[in-house]
Amino acid sequence: MYSAIARNKRNTVFIIIVFLAVIGGLGYLASVVYADPWITLIVFVVATAYALIQYFAADKLAVSMAGGHEIQKADNPRLYRVVENLAITEGLPMPKVYIVNDPAPNAFATGRDPKSAAVAATSGLLDLMTDQELEAVMAHEMGHVKNYDIRVSMIVFGLVVAVGFIADMFLRVAIFGGGRSRNNNGGNPIMLVFGLVAMIIAPLIAAVVQAAISRQREYLADATGAMTTRNPDALASALAKLGEYGRPMKRQNSTMSHLWISDPNRPGLMSRMFSTHPPIPERIARLEKIGRTF
Repeated sequence: MYSAIARNKRNTVFIIIVFLAVIGGLGYLASVVYADPWITLIVFVVATAYALIQYFAADKLAVSMAGGHEIQKADNPRLYRVVENLAITEGLPMPKVYIVNDPAPNAFATGRDPKSAAVAATSGLLDLMTDQELEAVMAHEMGHVKNYDIRVSMIVFGLVVAVGFIADMFLRVAIFGGGRSRNNNGGNPIMLVFGLVAMIIAPLIAAVVQAAISRQREYLADATGAMTTRNPDALASALAKLGEYGRPMKRQNSTMSHLWISDPNRPGLMSRMFSTHPPIPERIARLEKIGRTF
């Protein structure tokens, strides 16, 4: 169990390094086109700046995009007490608690660190889950907080957008050229091809990396939640219900889909190819395996 958690953490570090290598590669290609080595530095500065903005602001943005409203214990004692008890059990600060008025059963966690964390559940989740299942789902979300998945998600989200920005810039450079690059390779079709390939491939790689990190973190949060409650069967049952009764969220936003415990988007070819969530049957199978170790 603990070896699996350690392996997931190592894999995530490796994936982020690959992500940064993609950004560095794009910066280098752009510097070649412009014939200016400073472009690589500029690319890293832009990517870092955007990631920092996301680091400090994305939690509030995520709650706003989801349409969540903060509650206190008197507003919904059931949900608030579940989160409060989990925070005490894990020795974590009490996060802000939100409810999203949406019939689709789902939940997410966000924030920079445990001190600034927030967790949210939809009204559909509260209606569907038993008390044990609700505790299991929120333990999963608190697992994201405990493992600092919320911080990784915010940074990776910023890097994904940065890759898209850099790829778009590279394409414009390849098409329109400019300055020394136009004099050096003016209208060179090879550079245009490189630009087109970079624009298409880089965002796809970014999406794959984002999905890979998110899937690893979902497995890790499942395991952490199961260890917290000592009841992996409850989370397995909750996931089975999410698979059976899940539906698209009313307010869909692909940029925060990786934050939810279950994919909130409408199913489609692209969403299946770049899904930020591992298959529910596989998650249930892993939880059943964990249960046999207790």
